[in-house]
Amino acid sequence: MRPMTDNRFEATYLIETPLDPARVAEVMAGEQSCGTFARVAGETDELRERARAIVTRIEELESVSEPSLPNAWLTRKGVGAPWRRARVAISFPVCNLGANLATLAAVVAGNLYDLGEVTGLRLESIALPWSYRQRFPLPAQGIAGTRRLTGAAKGPLVGSIIKPNVGLSAAQTADLVASLCEAGLDFIKDDEISADPVHAPLAERIPAVMAAVRRHQDKTGKHVMIAFNITDETDAMRRHADLVQREGGSCVMASLNWCGFSAIESLRRSTDLALHGHRNGYGAFSRHPLLGIGFQAYQVLWRLAGVDHMHVHGLQGKFAQEDEEVVTSARDCVTPLTDGADDRVMPAFSSGQWAGTAQATWDAIGHDDLLFMAGGGILAHPGGPKAGVASIRQAWAAVAKGTPIAEAARAHPELQQALDTFSGKAG
Repeated sequence: MRPMTDNRFEATYLIETPLDPARVAEVMAGEQSCGTFARVAGETDELRERARAIVTRIEELESVSEPSLPNAWLTRKGVGAPWRRARVAISFPVCNLGANLATLAAVVAGNLYDLGEVTGLRLESIALPWSYRQRFPLPAQGIAGTRRLTGAAKGPLVGSIIKPNVGLSAAQTADLVASLCEAGLDFIKDDEISADPVHAPLAERIPAVMAAVRRHQDKTGKHVMIAFNITDETDAMRRHADLVQREGGSCVMASLNWCGFSAIESLRRSTDLALHGHRNGYGAFSRHPLLGIGFQAYQVLWRLAGVDHMHVHGLQGKFAQEDEEVVTSARDCVTPLTDGADDRVMPAFSSGQWAGTAQATWDAIGHDDLLFMAGGGILAHPGGPKAGVASIRQAWAAVAKGTPIAEAARAHPELQQALDTFSGKAG
């Protein structure tokens, strides 16, 4: 056993196996470094000292009577219950991979999922030494830069999503953005399924939308951050980001899982625009409790790629995640990866959010360094989008002061209308 040092990083896993968890942990360490748990020809003492992964902790948990996942290898061997669960920590040498994010992901989340010894395996967390973390980019904007660009010095950044998702022309999108800017938003984003469609190509949509943003800025002094969805192949994303920059924009968005680490790293190197990381598809990696990748580990990898914002869904929202998972995800985003620098990123709350979820969000995380995005909570407000934005700001101001939202609503008709309209309907 050896602790994490400047030369090693650590990953933790939840495993399920009918075998001895200590033996399986050694298989995992060997598989992801020298190649096997048993010494082979050429595997000298010096090589093992330098390059082998090491099991640092094993915590056995309660066993179960049924396997979480099928396993043909174990079936062929006639191995069965009980299925033992354990939390395992493994320390990996930095020298095996260097500053190579794709290979880092392959090491901590590669062939392990296919091991014959397990009926469940989930990567839960990654811990890095500062000497290794500093070899990857810090956020170009992060929380402080996002606040500076939008002029939103305090309180949550209030945002919304362009709806309808698809079908609007470039001119129609620009008209909608103009009305949303007028409503008082800090942030507006494309939907993840609307990137460069035939009816509103980015080459037309970016200039049209930014013309509306500039008009609003000239009138009010307020720059509204637009997260243009530039998800595409790498060269196209860089071209689109360059156009956003030339038009005076401040943010682009990409679907992280489908672009991949290398494309996002290349995009990050080519622009200092805020990079809004959309995690659509993450449920495929995370929803089974004994398979995939937990959010702490997931967001570590994407923060190393250089994103500035990370989606976490929302409290009391429309998706499958428990509120506790949303809360811990948001805390992960604002927790520095190491003690060396401020590499926090802004958590983006969405899905079923409205003025009434401000209290639960504040109670859970205790800060307002976040994007609070509402669709229906703004656009379906009976007083119109401007009243919808006002109701959210009124709710957040109340909870920050410790005033119950229902009490604050007596002095704010927009908030009262939101409570009367959406209570019991959202989520």
